[in-house]
Amino acid sequence: MDTALANTKPGSRKAARPRKRKLTFDYVTFMVVFLGLPLAIFLIFVIWPFLQAVFYSLTDWSGFTPEMQVIGIENYIRLFNDDIFMTALGNNVLLAIVVPLITIVLALTLATMVTVGGPSHGPIRGLRNSSFYRVVSFFPYVIPAIVTGILWGQIYNPAGLLNGLLGLIGLDMFESFPWLGNERTAMGATIFVIVWGFVGFYMVLFVAAIKGVPAETYEAARIDGAGRARTAFSITIPLIRDNIQTAYIYLGIMALDAFVYMQALNPGGGPNNSTLVMSQQLFRTAFGKGEFGQASAMGVVLAIVTLIFAALVFTVNRITGGKDEKGRA
Repeated sequence: MDTALANTKPGSRKAARPRKRKLTFDYVTFMVVFLGLPLAIFLIFVIWPFLQAVFYSLTDWSGFTPEMQVIGIENYIRLFNDDIFMTALGNNVLLAIVVPLITIVLALTLATMVTVGGPSHGPIRGLRNSSFYRVVSFFPYVIPAIVTGILWGQIYNPAGLLNGLLGLIGLDMFESFPWLGNERTAMGATIFVIVWGFVGFYMVLFVAAIKGVPAETYEAARIDGAGRARTAFSITIPLIRDNIQTAYIYLGIMALDAFVYMQALNPGGGPNNSTLVMSQQLFRTAFGKGEFGQASAMGVVLAIVTLIFAALVFTVNRITGGKDEKGRA
């Protein structure tokens, strides 16, 4: 046998071909149930409606009659010449940048405090009564978004709770101040409400991620003399980078919609359309004006902006060092 192998010329042996998997009943049913069925549902309920929206965006469909005429890209031309829609697009972009940034910074800070921000001696642990802070901070997320919007709309009312509290501490200049009716404060007040509603959930998400980091890593950093800030930037953030990326994408997608919060706080779009977002303008165009073709074009633009946002987040994460270590090898 050894002699036969020795006499075999290099390269004369054929590469072993991979065996074909037999189409057994178990294999076929597994592929149908766990691959075919989800793929069919995705195509029917996600891809097909999007393709329909693209088609409707090329028509003058009113939404209430079967008649429609294909007009090409005329809806898109009108869209990008519409100052109101461009204002709404700018507001969405602002929300997609500011809301995830503020929410993640606050959530990450709170998560660090309740997990590894405790005493600088002894075992690694969070602040005292950290479980209580964790539960309380999660309460706003449990409240439905529409309820949150209505609640804060009453708080921001010129005769509401906020101005009353500010008056009690001597800030009389805020008496009857219209927080949502002033162009300078409407967007800031709205962003605060959105952040207030989501920071607790993402804090819990980051707490779970930080709990997955070995305590020995933090103990080694403490022995080396690293402070809390250095530990957070050198250990915590790099090790939970994927969780932060996921949170940023989800928050950005939510901010690019934000219909419920905006409609509850400022259904008219705010003073001078300062809080108007694309989803609000889409709703107005479709159900207020009966221009479903134009509204479909707005939906397509919103979907494209969302995809671009997600792609940018992935790209920035990869450029700044988020690439998997195995992929670098």
